[in-house]
Amino acid sequence: MIRLRISPRHCRKCLYTTFSVTDMARFAKMAYPDYDIYEKSGFPKGIPIPPQDAASRIVDDMLQGGYYLDFVELLLRIDSQGYMGHRYKMTGLDEVFGGVIEAGFSYDKITGQFFEDQQKRITKNWSRLLKGEERTMAVLRMDIVGNSILVKENPKDQIEKAYNGLRKIVTQSIVSRLGRLWSWEGDGALGAFMLGSYSRMAILAGIEILNEMFFYNRLSNPLNSEIKIRLSVHSGTIVYSDNEVDYLKADTVKKAIALESKAAIPNSVVISESLAVTQDQALLNIFSDQKITSAEKYRFYQLNQINVNQINNRSKVNKSRKS
Repeated sequence: MIRLRISPRHCRKCLYTTFSVTDMARFAKMAYPDYDIYEKSGFPKGIPIPPQDAASRIVDDMLQGGYYLDFVELLLRIDSQGYMGHRYKMTGLDEVFGGVIEAGFSYDKITGQFFEDQQKRITKNWSRLLKGEERTMAVLRMDIVGNSILVKENPKDQIEKAYNGLRKIVTQSIVSRLGRLWSWEGDGALGAFMLGSYSRMAILAGIEILNEMFFYNRLSNPLNSEIKIRLSVHSGTIVYSDNEVDYLKADTVKKAIALESKAAIPNSVVISESLAVTQDQALLNIFSDQKITSAEKYRFYQLNQINVNQINNRSKVNKSRKS
C-alpha cells in the first residue's frame, strides 16, 4: 500500500467549502473505482451526511486506498475545465497542490499528472501504482545479442564492466523519459512507461539506447568485440505487481519479447504496428515501412550509414559548441 505523507486538512476544507455532498461523492467515485460514501462512512443510505464528515471520509479513504494523487489530479481538471458545463470556484486548491509537491512529486501541466520528483526518489511503481491495478503502458524490451559467446570469450571482470556501462545507458535513457527499469537480467532488460506521452517516450528511449551504444562500442567498451543489442516496444494493459514473475506473464510484455526475438535484428529497434499508428509522421519517417513476421505487423529503426553519419555530425556540432 502506498502511504503518502500528506496532511489531509487542506483537501478536506477544499471539498466541503466547494462542493455539495452529492458532488463530493460523484467525484470520489470517478477517482476511486466503485467508491461508496455510505458504505465507507457507515451512514444509512437516505440519511444526509454532514459535508465536513463526507469530506473527511473521502480524503482519508483516498489516502489509505492509494488514490489521492488521482483525486487531486481530478480536482485540478475540474478547477480548470469545469464538469458537465458547471464551473466551480475552489477554495484552498493551491494548498492542496502544494502539499503534493512537498510530498516529493512534480506536476506535468500538459498531461495533468503528478510523478515522482526523480531528484528525491525513483520507484518501480512511480509511488502511485497499487498491486493488482491495471494500467495502459508501453514496455521496452532489450536483449544482448550473443550474450553467451561474449561471456565465454571475455574475462569476467571485463564483462561486468562492459555490462555496467550498458546498464547505465539503458537506465538513463528510460528514467530521463519518466520510465522505470522493471527488470535487468544477465542478457536483457525490461522498461515500463506510463506517464505523459508514454508510447513516444518508450520509442525515443529505445532509439537513444541504440545510438548511445554506437558511441560506447567505439569509445568505452572494454571487450574484444562489439556489444550488439535488439530492442522492441509495444503498448497495452498491464496489471501491476511487486513480483517480477507476474508482470512478465502479461500479454503486453510477452508480445514485446516476441517482437524482439522474432522481428528485431542486431542493432535495431522494432515497434508494433498497433503502437506505430498512434505516432506522428515525423517519428515514423525514421522507421521502415510496415513488415510482417509470424502474423505480427511491425516497423523497425536500424543504425545504418545514413544515421551513423547523422550521429557523427551531431557529435562534431556538440564539440564545436563546447569549444
